[in-house]
Amino acid sequence: MSRVVVFALYFSAIFLQAGAYGLTFMLPRLFDSFGANEKVVGAMLALTAISTIVTVYFSGHLSDLFGRLRTLGGACLAIALSLYLYAIIDTVGIGLISASLLLGFGWGLTYSLGPIVLTRLVVANERTRFFTLLSLFVMAGFGLAPVLAAALEGAGYSVRDAFTLTAIACLVSTALFFGLNGAVKTHAVTPIAEVPSRITLAALRGVARSSALLPVAMVCLGASVFAGMANFQTVFADARGLDYAQFFLTYTTTVVLGRMILARYKGGENTYRTIAVLQYIMGASVVLFIFSGASLPAYLLVAFLFGVGYGMSYPLLVSMAAQDADDGLGAQTLQLFALTYFIGIFGFPLIAGWMIVEVGTTALLILTAMLAIIEATLALRRAQRKNRPHQSGADGSVA
Repeated sequence: MSRVVVFALYFSAIFLQAGAYGLTFMLPRLFDSFGANEKVVGAMLALTAISTIVTVYFSGHLSDLFGRLRTLGGACLAIALSLYLYAIIDTVGIGLISASLLLGFGWGLTYSLGPIVLTRLVVANERTRFFTLLSLFVMAGFGLAPVLAAALEGAGYSVRDAFTLTAIACLVSTALFFGLNGAVKTHAVTPIAEVPSRITLAALRGVARSSALLPVAMVCLGASVFAGMANFQTVFADARGLDYAQFFLTYTTTVVLGRMILARYKGGENTYRTIAVLQYIMGASVVLFIFSGASLPAYLLVAFLFGVGYGMSYPLLVSMAAQDADDGLGAQTLQLFALTYFIGIFGFPLIAGWMIVEVGTTALLILTAMLAIIEATLALRRAQRKNRPHQSGADGSVA
């Protein structure tokens, strides 16, 4: 199997399983079909968050025991079972809880181990490009899943059918990951065995003392912003008489095209400054959404700006986490990056669901905009610190 085929199959497996996360945006609609409100959606996603956090912490232990590709295959199998349960359940109970926990287990493994596999296949100066490609396929997968659901509903099918089809796609990913195990070892940039990647207390202390702590913390804020905009987009759109599929299609198209361009771009001389600019754009898109009302052009502009801001800043942030990691802690840093990401992605909807029911969508969007601005400002402060040594001319070093 050639190196090009390995990458093609690997990214295909990533794309097929990524739709599972995109379908979490459809949970409000699915739950509404059996009388559950946004609070229940938030509660189930909070369980997913707990499962994800525990899984990410132990993902290194599992991958050390079974191998990274086999662990990824098992994760996709868990996701497929989760989606099947969502497709057949029609009441709040143990089945729904089991589906939420399985989803967290599967996504915790795939999201944390996916970039780590790439670090074994590419040299350090190629990471930004390949991390961008990885995030492109992830984004395409979960951005198009709600569009698929909308298309099925428009054709007279149920949103449950989207969950069933995506479960089948995850089974294909399972087969691909298992099949790639030997090929990835063959094409590794270094012939040595995988270094241990389990998270220990010493590793936690090491990451906490490193420069990588900032991107690890920032991604939690960005994930919360994304969850605030995406997880209840069906609720926002229905309240304004808009079509949520148009938001996701515009957003996904923007991100895919933007990341294709970004794959040839290394972030400039000061990557954190680029991240800051993009995240201020992200914040501006949320502010615009607060005031855009039922205007379709404004709605599409919000989706476009959000795609530019969040969609293009995220791969730069993950590449900075890898770059800022201390020697020997790259795998653990990326796992912690995934952990804090999932705290935001699956934890923030608990707050968001409560706010929608109790205080309304406007208050939620204001909080989301504030989080975006805070994240952008953190990136700007790091960018300014990195520039100071050059400005002082003291020793030419970079902080």
